[in-house]
Amino acid sequence: MKHRNLIYIASVVVLSLSLSCNGGAQQMNNNEVKPLYVSDPVDFDSDDPAIWVNKANPAKSLVIGTDKDTNGGLYVFDLKGKIIKSKTVKGLKRPNNVDIAYGLNLNGKKTDIAVTTERYTHKLRMYSLPDMTPVDNGGIPVFVGETGAEYRDLMGISMYTDPKGQIYAIVGRKSGPNEGGYLWQYLLKDDGHGHVKADLVRRFGSYSGKKEIEAIAVDNELGFVYYCDEQFGVRKYYADPAKGNQQLALFGQGDFAVDNEGIAIYKIHGNKGYILVSDQGGRQLKVYGRTGKDGKPNQHPLLSTLKYAANQTDGIDVVSIPLNADFKHGLLVAMSDDKTFHFYRWEDLAGKRLDVNR
Repeated sequence: MKHRNLIYIASVVVLSLSLSCNGGAQQMNNNEVKPLYVSDPVDFDSDDPAIWVNKANPAKSLVIGTDKDTNGGLYVFDLKGKIIKSKTVKGLKRPNNVDIAYGLNLNGKKTDIAVTTERYTHKLRMYSLPDMTPVDNGGIPVFVGETGAEYRDLMGISMYTDPKGQIYAIVGRKSGPNEGGYLWQYLLKDDGHGHVKADLVRRFGSYSGKKEIEAIAVDNELGFVYYCDEQFGVRKYYADPAKGNQQLALFGQGDFAVDNEGIAIYKIHGNKGYILVSDQGGRQLKVYGRTGKDGKPNQHPLLSTLKYAANQTDGIDVVSIPLNADFKHGLLVAMSDDKTFHFYRWEDLAGKRLDVNR
């Protein structure tokens, strides 16, 4: 759910070769891109990934994935999809989505954090990175005071860092009002004892009522938040609470075979790039322009469809910076319904006709 860097995309990807999970080239079926790696399986139900970039040593970057169950967890993987048991957190009560923020000031130190939504306790759970030590003092209750059915059952999460360096959590839930407050936004701060506290700063966001709102993504640089109103479309708002709660765009209607689900922002130089949305059940990603049409920044036409092997994808995350010899031009991680996460090289998805970061 997220600060993502993206490569130029202009047409439907057609590839004849890809890399299998063990790194060997193999023929693909139906032009479907295969992952470079498939992660070790989680115990119950994989759902949403987030990529933490180790700025000091990108090859030591991590992927954090949720295991969505009443006895679920946050699984931590290396860049080959291997579980790092010493960092994995278990015993969470149905963690749904997860996102990353960089440089929250805790105990006078800039601290990177992973934040997940724990549905059955109605709390945010937060862990410092890369050690995965809890920094939430047992969890932070959200949607306090809501009494509607499933109005406190947490689902989506995306982190927003504003130009001043203030960090916010934007949180979604299983159900909520149709107008004026499906999403709640919290400002994160040190509570004075080295733990995170969250102050509610706004309620916003329309909801069609068709299904639910789970996937949320924030474009830090451009200052927008996007979320998937499933079976309806992708909605766009300002991420800064001071800029108001008016909806800026609704797009993607009619583009999806099943549900519009996971969403990630992929950025390239000059504030260009793309919005990726998974078509759950369609084994594909839909690609939209990050900056919209010329002179019409809030019009986001469909630019491309990327076919891949992940099945029934809920969550996705993506970065374009070089991480290691495997991921020289970026990494996309997609949840698949066999308890795993798929790790894709960006150039395999982009193909020879599309630009990659170099």
